[in-house]
Amino acid sequence: MTTTAQTPALDAPHPLDDALVDTYRAEGHVVVPGLATAAEVTAYRPVISAATMRYTTEKRALADRDTYGRAFLQVTNLWRRDPEVARFVLARRFAGVAARLLGVERVRLYHDQALYKEAGGGRTPWHQDSLYWPFDTDLTVTMWMPLVDVTPETGGLEFADGSHTSRALSDVAISDAADEHFDRVIAARGFRVTGTGPMVAGDASFHAGWTVHRALPNRGAAVREVMTVIWVADGVPVAEPRNAHQAADLACWLPGHTPGDPVDGEFNPLLP
Repeated sequence: MTTTAQTPALDAPHPLDDALVDTYRAEGHVVVPGLATAAEVTAYRPVISAATMRYTTEKRALADRDTYGRAFLQVTNLWRRDPEVARFVLARRFAGVAARLLGVERVRLYHDQALYKEAGGGRTPWHQDSLYWPFDTDLTVTMWMPLVDVTPETGGLEFADGSHTSRALSDVAISDAADEHFDRVIAARGFRVTGTGPMVAGDASFHAGWTVHRALPNRGAAVREVMTVIWVADGVPVAEPRNAHQAADLACWLPGHTPGDPVDGEFNPLLP
C-alpha cells in the first residue's frame, strides 16, 4: 500500500507529563490535550469522514435500529482501505504515547475504528473492550480522538475510575442488558464515574482495554466525529478465545493466527 503526501506526517514525538501517565495507570484512562494540532485535524478530518461515509454499511434510519445501532456509525480498519487514513492510524506520535502509557518499548496496531455518532444518536452502553479481544493481558489501549469539538451534550465519554484493575467484570455484550449490569457493578464496587469533559478537536482520550466506559447520547445538531486507534504491546500472544466475540475478532483481525502465536501479522505493524 502506498501513501500520499497530501496529509501531514504525524511523526514528531509528543512530550507526555509523568502525571498523565500516573493518572492513566491509576484510573485506567486519561485525556492528552492537543495531541494533534488544529491544522493537522483540519487536514485529516475530511479524509477520515469521506472514508467513513464511503465504507459504512448502515443505511437504516435511527428509529429502525436497536440500542447498539443507534450508538454510532462504526467503520473498522480504514487504514487498510485509504492510504491517507493510514498516515493517521500508523502515526508514530500516537503510537509513542500509547507505548509510554503502557510502559513498553513498542506496540502493535490491533485495528482502527471510526465512530460517528449522528445527531440524535443514542448512548453507547457501558462495556469493557477486552471482552471482545483474544488477548489475556492488561497491555492494550485505545485512543479516542474527536475530529470536532466534543462536549457531554454531543456524546462525550464517561469511565468507571479504576475498573481496569478488576479485569473482566462481565460477559455481557454492548446492549441494554450491559448497561443494567454495569450500573449494578459500579454501585456495588463504589467506582467513581468520571467524564472527559469538553474536548477540543485533536485532544485524545486513552483508556485501557478493561476500563468500564460508555459514551453519552448526541443531543447536538451535528455528527460527533471520532477516530479511534487500538494498540497491544509488542510480544503479547494470542489467547484462546473465551467467547464468540473473541473468536470472530481472531478470525477478522489476526487471520492465520492460533492461540500462543505472537500478535505479528500484516494487519498488526510494529510501532512506533
